Amino acid sequence: MPVTADLGYNGAIFFAGIPVSPMAQFFAIHPENPQLRLIRRAVEILRNGGVIAYPTDSAYAMACQIDDKPALDKIRRLRRLADKHDFTLICKDLAQVSNFAKINNDAFRLIKSLTPGPFTFILDATREVPRRLQDPKKKTIGIRIPDHPIALLLVEQMDQPLFSTTLQLPDDDHVLSDPYEIRERLEHELDLVIDAGVIAPESTTIIGFAANGPEILRQGKGIAEMLN
Repeated sequence: MPVTADLGYNGAIFFAGIPVSPMAQFFAIHPENPQLRLIRRAVEILRNGGVIAYPTDSAYAMACQIDDKPALDKIRRLRRLADKHDFTLICKDLAQVSNFAKINNDAFRLIKSLTPGPFTFILDATREVPRRLQDPKKKTIGIRIPDHPIALLLVEQMDQPLFSTTLQLPDDDHVLSDPYEIRERLEHELDLVIDAGVIAPESTTIIGFAANGPEILRQGKGIAEMLN
């Protein structure tokens, strides 16, 4: 008799009576002119608790909804992240940033001049940010407005920020840059891999805001000439 796969009552897949992890979907999305129908399908996956791999202007990253604890725990497990790891929210614009981070006039002007772009800004979190995403001592959060059409369209269609972290696995010394390798290594862990071509990974420039003004905490791809 042939062996068949069955769908359990909770969506789990069983093969010969043994539960099997489902495979990630794989969407080829144009990096400059994203297909809106595929973006909307990706958003459905995120809203249903999915974890996705998606492109930014600096590297591939993993993302989930900001208020989805099981999805966040999955990302923590995949990356072996400590509780004090600095987490990042991907936002579509400054108006959205202001709902999740405290921004004074100087910070507003600086962020406006550097975004969208390969920068991460460390800011004091507002009450809208779940505690599990904040630095446990400083109560800060990383904020990004990436210069990538797919990332921005995902956040726009979600109508809320995405929790995001760079796609570097714990035993690797490099960030995954090829969507086919991402699928091969994480096809039973992720719910979706978005293929926007190979992205040569570069770190974002991290900017913090101390009492004496903004300062570069890590120099990366982004150039902020006004701070040099």
